[in-house]
Amino acid sequence: MKVKGALDYFVIATIFILVVFQECVNGRTFLHSIPRPHPDDAANFARWLVSQSSWGVLNTISSDWGGAPFGNVVSFSDGLPDKGKGIPYFYLTTLDPTARNALKDQRSSLTLSEYSLGTCGKSDPENPTCSKITLIGKLKLVYGNSKEAEFARTALFVKHPEMKGWPKSHNFEVFKLEIENIFMINWFGGPKPLTVDQYLHAKM
Repeated sequence: MKVKGALDYFVIATIFILVVFQECVNGRTFLHSIPRPHPDDAANFARWLVSQSSWGVLNTISSDWGGAPFGNVVSFSDGLPDKGKGIPYFYLTTLDPTARNALKDQRSSLTLSEYSLGTCGKSDPENPTCSKITLIGKLKLVYGNSKEAEFARTALFVKHPEMKGWPKSHNFEVFKLEIENIFMINWFGGPKPLTVDQYLHAKM
């Protein structure tokens, strides 16, 4: 009986490890430190989605392609784990079009999908129950010696440790998205009414 019990435990543990591995292969987080808020609580839900996400699509106005929108996959952080402030910070280089675009035209937006967190079950990413948010505003350079830049670098390097080793010669700088409008769908019925003030002052 002891042998059978040990075998059952081994099988269960192996299945669990394979599931976790599969989630990692898919690039999706398996466990989250903050529970998913109720969809009706729009401000908290938006803050949860931003704080738990680590990457998204940052859209700028392309200076190379005649003002066409240009979307780029970027990593970001809004603060230390479980202490996010809602403002996305980025570590960008002007060797990449996104930073170059922002220095010429600050109009930008950041789009995130809950699907990347692995909490949408079997729902398609376009299904309204699999939430998505777009933060619209201006992508601004945060000057290197400021307290805000120090805070942002700490938040970014904790969430993305690899950034610390990125080449100094590439002149990475901290940018932030100064949010002006929010578009979020996290259930049926269209986008949730949500102001920037409500979003920034939500208590997670």
